[in-house]
Amino acid sequence: MIGARLAIIAAAALFSTGGAAIKAASFTAWQVACLRSAIAAVVLLSFVPAARRGWSWRMVGVAVAYAVTLVSYVTASKLTTAANAIFLEDTAPVYLVLAGPLLLKERVRRVDLVVIALMAAGLAIFFAGSESATAIAPDPWRGNLIGAATGFTWAITIAGLRWLSRGNDGAAVATAAMGNVLAAVATIGFAWPFSAARVTDWLAVGYLGVFQVGLAYVLLAHGLRGVAALEASLLILVEPALTPVWAGLLHGEWPSALSTLGGALIVGATAAQLLMPPERRLRAKLPALLDRDN
Repeated sequence: MIGARLAIIAAAALFSTGGAAIKAASFTAWQVACLRSAIAAVVLLSFVPAARRGWSWRMVGVAVAYAVTLVSYVTASKLTTAANAIFLEDTAPVYLVLAGPLLLKERVRRVDLVVIALMAAGLAIFFAGSESATAIAPDPWRGNLIGAATGFTWAITIAGLRWLSRGNDGAAVATAAMGNVLAAVATIGFAWPFSAARVTDWLAVGYLGVFQVGLAYVLLAHGLRGVAALEASLLILVEPALTPVWAGLLHGEWPSALSTLGGALIVGATAAQLLMPPERRLRAKLPALLDRDN
């Protein structure tokens, strides 16, 4: 059990390094997205047996949503701060309140609306204040818009994974592998050629594909075999908590007071929602990858 918890925490810590590593590469957003997903797909297909099994046409729509999420997150991270990019992606529950009843036949309750109101307030705070443009966050406003869109596509992905995984525990990992393949293929035309790149650029994208996505999913798959869904979901919150820390330490990019407040509302509302009794929890919030015992 301890080993499983450590594996999930390690996975979340690796996920959290994405923003800082993306900013470390001078490649364009298209190039980072393409190489990151291509390398991650190879790692997942090579080392996670479930990623190679059960591919079907039913997965394509969800894999496309996940591919868009992958590319959008990289783009947002290139344009705005790493903290904003991850906090805005974590607004997915706002959209799941609408998607839940339609796709999963789950009704919206008053307690869900309170959680969503807090998250919406956090989202509004990001746009109420204006981050100053910097060399590694040159267009915060546009980056925040793309980050908010990433939250929407991530919500579709979560809902779709939950639907696919009913009766098929390996569908989530297989869909993640397919999504990375699609992201790499879809962006190659915009990314080519990979010229005038430094060694450090290749090291950064290599790290992103092998460790930040590939190894992180391997660890997550291992940890989920010994940890309940609720505990796993709480441990995963290490990702948004650490993301600003890595960006601050490596690039001196610390979130503003408003961004910190907005992020705290989003992460805090998510944690509070997960700690509710199961019968009161917004079940659509839990990704199928984590929702093993509900």
